[in-house]
Amino acid sequence: MTTDNSARVSVLGLGAMGTALAGALVKAGYATTCWNRSPGKADELAAQGAEVAPTARDAVRAGRLVIVCLFDHASVHEVLDPLSDELAGRTVVNVTTTSPAQSRELADWAAQAGIAYLDGGIMAVPDMIGRPGSSILYSGSAEVFDEYKPLLELWGTGSYFGEDAGLASLYDLALLAGMYVMFAGFLHGAAMVAPVGMTAGEFAALAAPWLSAMTGGFQGFAEVIDGGDYTVAGQQSLAFSDLGDLVAASADQGISTDVVDMVQRLVRRQIDAGHGEEGFARIIESIRQPA
Repeated sequence: MTTDNSARVSVLGLGAMGTALAGALVKAGYATTCWNRSPGKADELAAQGAEVAPTARDAVRAGRLVIVCLFDHASVHEVLDPLSDELAGRTVVNVTTTSPAQSRELADWAAQAGIAYLDGGIMAVPDMIGRPGSSILYSGSAEVFDEYKPLLELWGTGSYFGEDAGLASLYDLALLAGMYVMFAGFLHGAAMVAPVGMTAGEFAALAAPWLSAMTGGFQGFAEVIDGGDYTVAGQQSLAFSDLGDLVAASADQGISTDVVDMVQRLVRRQIDAGHGEEGFARIIESIRQPA
């Protein structure tokens, strides 16, 4: 295990994700000190060789690099604000989920306190940390990213998006938007077929390969959107994509139509504006310009 103090790491927050991040550091041989507000969560990490600090201040004192993985923006300030004196001259990598504005505010706060700051958005669940498919988006200090890149990539592929500390959060949340809407669509479909006896597991077996295949259409949508021409030949028209039958079938099954109503409203706004023969990608204009 390394004894170089510059490589000592402190991890604040031992929820499922914080525990996974700390565990990867310990496994790689980094001298790691952990702290969590409620006791007991560090027992397994301690058994693996991590140090457990009684207070957040003690944890910060133990390392030059401080990883913050807490509940939300308010909890980050609640923990870090009283420690600004200890954190001055140290480096903070904050992977707590925050909004872009909150990430920028934290970066400004850190700069005023003399703290090097890097913001991160984790595109993985805890079990994926350190495994193929895990990725983490970063923005903020380029110097911090470059210096600690080997350590950061223990968790997953690291991508750096620039000095604007809010960009990692923005891209993280944009990707999550796609995920949650997809999940909601799957759950809507499962609710549709349940009244006729199909289980959610049976529906998942149908849905997974279909949805995976449909992601191949993303690049085509992107080319149309970036090109700005929704009349390009070969696209499915908005008129053809009208979800009226889907909405009606959902209602006939006795379920809420909230999920499909949302998409139908985006489609109908463009059709009603005279764009029915243009491609489905045009609904991005309904999103860009809220009603």
